[in-house]
Amino acid sequence: MATGAEQKRLEQNARHETYWARWGPYLSERAWGNVREDYSADGEAWKYFPHDHARSRAYRWTEDGIAGICDRHQTLCFALALWNGRDPILKERLFGLNGEEGNHGEDVKEYYYYLDSTPTHSYMKCLYKYPQAEYPYDRLVAESRRRDRSQPEFELVDTGILDQDRYFDIFTEYAKADADDLLIRITAINRGPDPAPLHLLPTLWFRNRWSWGIGNTRPELRLESQGRIRATDTRLGEYSFWFDESPDALFTENDTNTERFDHEPSNSRHYKDAFHERIVHNRTAAVNPEATGTKACAWYRLSLQPGEAKTIRLRLSRAPGPADPAADFEAVFAERLAEADEFYASLAADDVSGDARSVQRQAFAGLLWSKQFYHYVVEQWLDGDPAYPQPPESRKQGRNHKWPHLYNADIISMPDKWEYPWYAAWDLAFHAIPLALVDSDFAKRQLLLFLREWYMHPSGQLPAYEWSLDDVNPPVHAWACWRVYTIERRLRGKGDLAFLESAFHKLLMNFTWWVNREDSEGNNIFGGGFLGLDNIGLFDRSKPLPGGGQIEQSDGTSWVAMYCLNMLKIALELAVADRVYEDIASKFFEHFLYIAHALNQMGNGALWNEQEGFCFDVLKLPGGRFVPVGVRSLVGLIPLFAVEILEPENFEKLPGFRKRMEWFIHNRPDLCGNLAPMTEKGREGRILLSLLHGERLERVLRILLDESEFLSPHGIRSLSRRHWAEPYRLQLDGMHYEVNYEPAESETGMFGGNSNWRGPVWFPANYLIIESLQRYEYYLGDSFQMDFPTGSGQKLNLAGVAAELSRRLVRIFLRQPDGTRPVFGSVAKFQNDPNFRDYLPFHEYFHGETAAGLGASHQTGWTALVAKLISQSGE
Repeated sequence: MATGAEQKRLEQNARHETYWARWGPYLSERAWGNVREDYSADGEAWKYFPHDHARSRAYRWTEDGIAGICDRHQTLCFALALWNGRDPILKERLFGLNGEEGNHGEDVKEYYYYLDSTPTHSYMKCLYKYPQAEYPYDRLVAESRRRDRSQPEFELVDTGILDQDRYFDIFTEYAKADADDLLIRITAINRGPDPAPLHLLPTLWFRNRWSWGIGNTRPELRLESQGRIRATDTRLGEYSFWFDESPDALFTENDTNTERFDHEPSNSRHYKDAFHERIVHNRTAAVNPEATGTKACAWYRLSLQPGEAKTIRLRLSRAPGPADPAADFEAVFAERLAEADEFYASLAADDVSGDARSVQRQAFAGLLWSKQFYHYVVEQWLDGDPAYPQPPESRKQGRNHKWPHLYNADIISMPDKWEYPWYAAWDLAFHAIPLALVDSDFAKRQLLLFLREWYMHPSGQLPAYEWSLDDVNPPVHAWACWRVYTIERRLRGKGDLAFLESAFHKLLMNFTWWVNREDSEGNNIFGGGFLGLDNIGLFDRSKPLPGGGQIEQSDGTSWVAMYCLNMLKIALELAVADRVYEDIASKFFEHFLYIAHALNQMGNGALWNEQEGFCFDVLKLPGGRFVPVGVRSLVGLIPLFAVEILEPENFEKLPGFRKRMEWFIHNRPDLCGNLAPMTEKGREGRILLSLLHGERLERVLRILLDESEFLSPHGIRSLSRRHWAEPYRLQLDGMHYEVNYEPAESETGMFGGNSNWRGPVWFPANYLIIESLQRYEYYLGDSFQMDFPTGSGQKLNLAGVAAELSRRLVRIFLRQPDGTRPVFGSVAKFQNDPNFRDYLPFHEYFHGETAAGLGASHQTGWTALVAKLISQSGE
């Protein structure tokens, strides 16, 4: 367990002694183009609020910025704005393509890196690379629209704008002298061969809470003295913002430019886009000469020689602030950085390399920087605001109208604060695992939050994500609760039973929802539809299927079986302290047996295919016709996840559970026949519960570990490589359906085409495979070994297989003997340039052959699982 000053801050924060988490990187990186800002009749969020409007329109629900921070209610925000003297607009936010412009969906077209953060954000560091030439907005859009889905994405580096290193490195660091005293250090470096101008504008502003007619008063920023701004808000209180060297200060209002959109002036005539107008177009009247407003900046006008670095210092403190803000500036930064080094030193094994430690620390940094204030009140959003015209009536029956209870105003771990600046329920479950290593209290709060009555639907369903709260994600919340509990128990020597019990009660509601909704025919075969795997199947599983059929899903059934075992494990843990839970444990044991029996049964409509030695979805058509969907994909590997071990102590301490289990084994052999013999004990007297065992387990593992199927040099593929030469095809009702192995970006438009489960390597699935193999080994021991890879003759037990898969995943980011990192693919600049090669993006998924990073470039949420793998490896 980590020790030292940062650990003490975490404890003070948890005990509510000092609110170290009040300020953090809670600012989104994209507020335009999201559902919450969309008040259209047709739900076209990208079109309703495009990037071109963002500089001039006030946001209703959130704010965005570059390298920014805010308080936990996002009342007061800080971020960077930049201008190189050439761009057509002031750079106040990251640019990217919307979902219709990109040939593979939305995609940010900037280079930025999260380099460091402690869990209380007492120290943070990030890097943004700002080109010196005019940013190619139009070219990026035009070329991306020209390309089809068979071509790679057109990236900023492809435009040549970074040639000859003509860009600035902008490092932004934060250090907390106290919970409400933030030191900010910004260092700009000219990496190019010539002198270059740079306008640097550290910007402070209030989120607009006053324009909507809901009773909030307008706060104020005012120039207090040369180099100091006073921020005043009735809720937040007063803060002092100091900026070094006393540059000019500009002021305006964070209000929509009505002249631009409505051709009518407002009362103030000073708008959100005033700094853009003043600096880019030299309109002095755009800013407020009275030096007051709700948005302000310090205007640093720099000219940097080749290789020159310029550092500016700022400080945001609870008013009145220190008399000499610079006095302890460097000492505080040095102390906080040393404390961060101390905190992270213990999170990897002693034999882990320096390079792997750097990967782990950047992964944690990305995870912690990806916290965001997320605000969405569905009822208010559907009704519209009193100060504005009523939204179209059609919205009342449109997106998310079944969730009027949903009230979100919290700090939440985001998948990616640009590409996915909204929570996703199953992503968050994976985020909680590495979070538990550095801040288990935050991880627990995140998991409990989604079980609260203002998140969870009254029916028991968890909200999926804002584009469709109704969508169904894999039920991994119970798994995450259990794993966070066990990780914290290992680190602290004691588990938080109160957390586990609180989560368990709400999870019972969610489990009931799953059984009632997704087991549509009561046969213990589950659907679920989408289930997070986007384009993995022949059909869009979230929509009506051809011929009026329905899919009986191998993954849906296996996820619920895993859910049963997770709930069983939690119930057994709780039952040691309270025997009431023995009955509930027995219920989940029995339910698991029913599901396992259903999945393993033979004959027409069976999910297990005896000939192939694999599990497949089955399309059930009207009239009782069954069509196996013979795609070798993760769908057939997910049965591996449903595996759990019962320890002898479970029976010693819980005789009631043991008695009921033995009754079931002896009186219902029809349900137990396809399972690991539960009277046959494994290592140290353990009992195995699993969907796959014996010969079936061996057959699935042979396919899993076959390099011509799922095993890649960098982990397990999401679709078998076999489908590269042998696409799976199906003719149905005159329609042709086909699935090919696609190791890179998706070549289909299903779910927007911005993610691909037809070949690439995904960390969440790989992580669950590794954990499952470890549990199997815990029962089987060395008596069960597999060829690794299949056909090689090299035998490993399943713990060895899991360790090798872990190493392959970690090596995606590590420098190889030839000096390259697989994550960077074939981009020479990223591989070789000393100002790029050690700064890591943690992508959404990875090329099934080369491991080049693909999809969202900062999905450090679930890809931060690499930090957990490093914590237990010897790379």
